[in-house]
Amino acid sequence: MSRLISEYRDRIVPQLQESLGRSNVHSLPRLEKIVVSMGVGKAVEDRKRLDQAMEHLTQLSGQKAEICRARKSVSGFRLREGYPIGCRVTLRGRRMYDFFDRLITLALPRVRDFRGVNPKGFDGRGNYNCGITEQAVFPEVDPESVSYLQGMNITIVTSAQTDDEGRLLLTAFGMPFRKS
Repeated sequence: MSRLISEYRDRIVPQLQESLGRSNVHSLPRLEKIVVSMGVGKAVEDRKRLDQAMEHLTQLSGQKAEICRARKSVSGFRLREGYPIGCRVTLRGRRMYDFFDRLITLALPRVRDFRGVNPKGFDGRGNYNCGITEQAVFPEVDPESVSYLQGMNITIVTSAQTDDEGRLLLTAFGMPFRKS
């Protein structure tokens, strides 16, 4: 069993019950899925960039990345409908908890000049979005194999109804929010 799964059951659930005043365990917020995506706009000119981004995303998530294709044609960007322009991975269950554990304990502290993640990244329904500027902060990615630095967006979907519940859940997991 993953470390965060047992920590959620043993420590976080009683803490959330006390702070939210609910006795029903199923009404408490929990993690549902994590979506990690990389938009590779330069993939239109250079297919190797997308292949490398997919390889790195597969390494750091433990699951094969999916290609995202353009929905519309945009002549200003030399983009046609159906062109591959990014990749993404949707993590659930144990892989989600393992990735979230590595994100909090290993990757985020390795970001240069890290002072915490933005506490305003919530969407109004308890889900959280944050961006990382380079994929090399994850220990699974070999820094020598990185020829193009690529940013990524991480979306953490929770079952929380409000931003405050989502913030309470992620803080209990140890998400390092920036102090205001």
